[in-house]
Amino acid sequence: MNKYFYLLSVVLLCSCAQPDQTVVNIPEPLEEIQTRRESERTPGSLWPGEQHSIYADHKARTVGDVVTITISEKASATKQASTKTDRTTSMTAGIPHLFGIENSPFIKDNTNLDISKMVEANFANNFSGSGTTVRKEDLIASLTAQVVDVYPNGNLKIRGGKEVQVNDEVQIIYMTGIIRPVDILANNTVSSMHVLNAKISYTGKGAISDKQKPGWLLRTLDNIWPF
Repeated sequence: MNKYFYLLSVVLLCSCAQPDQTVVNIPEPLEEIQTRRESERTPGSLWPGEQHSIYADHKARTVGDVVTITISEKASATKQASTKTDRTTSMTAGIPHLFGIENSPFIKDNTNLDISKMVEANFANNFSGSGTTVRKEDLIASLTAQVVDVYPNGNLKIRGGKEVQVNDEVQIIYMTGIIRPVDILANNTVSSMHVLNAKISYTGKGAISDKQKPGWLLRTLDNIWPF
């Protein structure tokens, strides 16, 4: 009786479960930006030292500035392994002479008994295995990030994200890392290959993304299933 009760409870819980309709929001980079420190004015100048020069390119260099990251990540890997082992063992043991027993009538009359080959064993072990792994990834996008910190050596810590929703399908791209001012081009862009400790996340939320993974009940049973 208890078995049917538990089965009915699971069915009712599955029928009452509602899909999660919450949208994953990108963390706002502005919330973690440090307060800009006031720089000292240069003697004889009307402008604070942190402002961009009228003779310099408009590149990101201080906290709060924005820079465009050109993301072009391509990775491919191929791994192949093959293993083959073979072992054969043969053993024969006997007692041709033992205190004259070989001359006893019992031994001589038993034609099926050969005391020189009392024990004979053969053993063979063969193993063959092979494996191949091929993986390829391509990600091309552009993302505008904001400077959240400036290191003593002048390097810039950046953080940015973008959320695009098309037909109830939300695509989220998020990136953090460290860039050097020298790698920023004149148009205030920098390639992702010049980003140190780059962390790029490209995820989705919606009907298509939900169908690409099993349901919550199946995942739970898979985690607790002992076999």
